[in-house]
Amino acid sequence: MKVTEYRRYDAVGLAELIANRQISAPEALDVAIRQTEALNPALNAVVHTTYDRARRLAQAPLPATPLAGVPFMLKDLGQLWEGVPTTSGSRALSDFIAPITTTLTSRYLRGGLVILGKTSTPEFGMASVTEPAMHGPTNNPWAPGITAGGSSGGSASVVGGGGGGGRPPPRRGWGGPPRRPNRPGRGRSIKEPETAPAA
Repeated sequence: MKVTEYRRYDAVGLAELIANRQISAPEALDVAIRQTEALNPALNAVVHTTYDRARRLAQAPLPATPLAGVPFMLKDLGQLWEGVPTTSGSRALSDFIAPITTTLTSRYLRGGLVILGKTSTPEFGMASVTEPAMHGPTNNPWAPGITAGGSSGGSASVVGGGGGGGRPPPRRGWGGPPRRPNRPGRGRSIKEPETAPAA
């Protein structure tokens, strides 16, 4: 599968291609890895890769689940996978290797998602921008030099850049991605409302 074709599909579309045997899970993973390697130097969105584990997952028999075989990334905050580094964006956890697999990660794995890495987050998720001192700022793929937001800025940057199994999401209803430059004290920051509007 070519990258241009891969980028046309969201996770559900990729899952359908895999289920219908139009592509294989290893083929989808190969494209996701190529995209990650090509885009991450500029985006700085992926802080740990698990390519060998992902290849084993993709080659194993897939469960009969809606997203089986789809490339996926974990947020590097609270989502532990035994034996994989988890820093939560903090230098204090720079040597931490997960001793367990959390329930959510276990469910992703049982659901057949193929986890190929972990995405950047602000230190302990405590900021609305993803600029941890440990990993450096994550860039917005649509506007380089502008923050990808937080606390899921790494995840947003990966999806927006066309990696990790999905096309860019629609712009948020409050006016698009935050416009704060990746340098503190410069530009202005647009913050989403504190509470969600009533449905």
